[in-house]
Amino acid sequence: MKKLAFLMVFAILFVSSPKGFAQEEEIIINSSLYPKHTMPLVRFPHMLHFDDLGYDCTECHHLYKNGENIWTDGDETSCQVCHNEPTVKNEKRLPPPQQKLNLKLSYHGLCIDCHRKYNHENNTKAAPITCQGCHTIKEGQ
Repeated sequence: MKKLAFLMVFAILFVSSPKGFAQEEEIIINSSLYPKHTMPLVRFPHMLHFDDLGYDCTECHHLYKNGENIWTDGDETSCQVCHNEPTVKNEKRLPPPQQKLNLKLSYHGLCIDCHRKYNHENNTKAAPITCQGCHTIKEGQ
């Protein structure tokens, strides 16, 4: 009886844990904000970042209200829901509020900044920081 109770508690904790929810192994970043891609698409190894590196979902997924991240699993997670400013030439010259909403700057800022930090802290070059390091797959692959 104790064994059954333990298993039931474990099962409930597992299912209610964020790691208990199924996630796609890899996500192909292919935003509809870009009708024509000028670079190959990006293959994002979701589980590598989540399981292997131990990141919390809210490192990337967020929904701010009154300065607090209120995102919960199951909320809309498409970046372009909020980051919907289209890419323009010289987007780094946009006013800061527009830069935060620019999808390209959001992706690149999040990825490259984290990759540089990881490489520095681990004395490695494993995390890509160049265009070709992430932009590797042609559309339709």
